[in-house]
Amino acid sequence: MSVKSAKDGAGAPLVKNAAGRLVPAVINGEAAIPFKGVAGHVPTGRKAAPPVRHCGAFPLDGNKVVADVKTALRNAGLRDGMTIGTHHHLRNGDFVGNMVLQAAAELGVKDIRWMPSAAFPVHAPVVDLLEAGVVRWIEGSMNGPLGDYCTLGKMKGMAVLRSHGGRWQAIQDGEVHIDLAVIAAPTADPFGNATGDRGPSACGLLGFALADSMYADHVIVVTDNLVPFPCVPWQIQGNNVDQVVVVDRIGDPAKIVSGTTQLTKSPDRLLIAELTARFCDEAGIVRDGFSFQAGAGGTALSFAIFLRDIMRERKIKARFVRGGSTQYLVQMLEEGLTDYILDGQTFDLEGVRSMRENPGHVNTSPFTSYNWHGKGNFASLLDATVLGATEVDLDFNANVVTHSDGRLLHGIGGWQNCLFGKCTILPIPSFRDRIPVLVDRVTTLCGPGELIDVVVTERGIAINPRRRDLCDKLRGSSLPIRPLAEIKAEVEELCGGRPEPPDTTEKVVAAVKWVDGTVIDGVRQLKAIKGGALGGGGD
Repeated sequence: MSVKSAKDGAGAPLVKNAAGRLVPAVINGEAAIPFKGVAGHVPTGRKAAPPVRHCGAFPLDGNKVVADVKTALRNAGLRDGMTIGTHHHLRNGDFVGNMVLQAAAELGVKDIRWMPSAAFPVHAPVVDLLEAGVVRWIEGSMNGPLGDYCTLGKMKGMAVLRSHGGRWQAIQDGEVHIDLAVIAAPTADPFGNATGDRGPSACGLLGFALADSMYADHVIVVTDNLVPFPCVPWQIQGNNVDQVVVVDRIGDPAKIVSGTTQLTKSPDRLLIAELTARFCDEAGIVRDGFSFQAGAGGTALSFAIFLRDIMRERKIKARFVRGGSTQYLVQMLEEGLTDYILDGQTFDLEGVRSMRENPGHVNTSPFTSYNWHGKGNFASLLDATVLGATEVDLDFNANVVTHSDGRLLHGIGGWQNCLFGKCTILPIPSFRDRIPVLVDRVTTLCGPGELIDVVVTERGIAINPRRRDLCDKLRGSSLPIRPLAEIKAEVEELCGGRPEPPDTTEKVVAAVKWVDGTVIDGVRQLKAIKGGALGGGGD
């Protein structure tokens, strides 16, 4: 039960949630529900619905192509205060997000709520649009310049951070109404059918845009590869699309590979990856028909290599692997080590090729994989989920959006949604840049400790005491099983003490949502930015 407790530095009411965190009771003028516990919030009502359309409003020859993005925005009736949804399938190579917001600026529109599925450093020009009042606030993952801008309290509205499944939930439940969705599509036809697995800007799948295409009032597909009807296979159905725009380039697909999607070369992190694979083996997780998901971080990717070697040696075959797909998962599929890759996001160009060529490489969406407000989802079926984190505390609570310095540097991605698998493992270094990652209390709470089963560091493996089954299974193991508090104390001695708490005000600049739409924590305004970015976190 939440109780009114305080106000933040801007005078907004704060309430204490079930995790003991003071969180905003109102977000950008709308009442918010505080976190009630992992499964404490029970939704009611019915799903949101788009307006009824009729074919007479569209060209009867099926050709929905218009001259340019600005024309499409005019036709859509873009006006002040609208919500625009865009998507990050091209990750740091995306051109369309900036293109659309700049066109809105040229049309004189103000106070846009921008809802990207994620923003990357390529979207740094949006800072100027925030300053000019074109964009009022962002509801989506932020890092780089946008993250710093938000953390310093410069955004006129409160940012909202959601997981991939949480974004689908918010749209589906009517928590956020998208007025206008713009979908960057590597291939499309004039009717609006679109796919991401082929064309000069092929990036894989378009699953993050699926909710927008279904629920938004107006949908624009932007492509640099227009093909005659029908575009097959289609991941976005043209029946949900209002207009199609052809541009020179929608993005640079080479940049879907980023620093978080490359194998680590660090000896310590390679050791962590190896220990994680050995733990899965000794815990009895690695067996015929098992399933796993590895996150986007370099250590998690390296884990997949060590796991592959174990599977080869013991002739074990997985039933399915959850992606973000990479060349390493593709190799496992093509080698016959798994029946399927169920892909939610393509992390490199080999993944794109495989999705196009391999029938066992299946594109999914946040609805099938992550949505908490559905009749189940794929993430909960996983035998092992291997993810990164920026901080973990003694109660196994974890943070993936800020560091100990309070900077907003990462997105949640699918991280929260994957915590519901059968064994959640966080392989993390015990410190970064001489700053301990194991802390007394995480700076920002993103995932409750009751859902995190194992923490693997280069100095030992800590099993959550709640998992008595794992503790019993690994008793007597040759693996370095140690209490988390013992590892933490050793690291603090090595690093010369605990990190200083971030120098923040009481103002909440970003609300962190849980998978059910409740508020699990808030990011406080930093008084100043110090130092550079650190590694880790979600995608």
